[in-house]
Amino acid sequence: MKFEDIYQFFEAPPPVYLNKELAVCYVLSVLTRYDSYGTDLIHAIERDYPSYRLSDTVLYSALKFLENQTAIVGYWEKVEGRGRPRRMYRLRPDWQMKARELADLWQRYMVGQKHGQQKIVSSAAIPQSQHRSVAAEMPSR
Repeated sequence: MKFEDIYQFFEAPPPVYLNKELAVCYVLSVLTRYDSYGTDLIHAIERDYPSYRLSDTVLYSALKFLENQTAIVGYWEKVEGRGRPRRMYRLRPDWQMKARELADLWQRYMVGQKHGQQKIVSSAAIPQSQHRSVAAEMPSR
């Protein structure tokens, strides 16, 4: 390693890969707007958030979690000019409110990243007796 490597790292940092928790919130933020499929979700995050990536493994783990929670439903869609059908995902109507809440966590997380905050806490996750600021900073590592 050379000092130039260190400067290069900060000039062009490697992409940040989402964990499952962030992936769930990101997927819900997309599905509150339109039905989508795996490859589209991966490409959309790269397009909309260039410094972030979503691996296949984490994405499909998040989708499976959401299906198991009955938040989303998968269905097959035949695409013209494509040999096999595409697995599409749709948000269930009874999950709209919860999905918007989790999608809002994603949006606040992304805003926090731009402003140097490390942690966003939902007021729903805090006992009523302890409600205070929704955004909390975590100490630097």
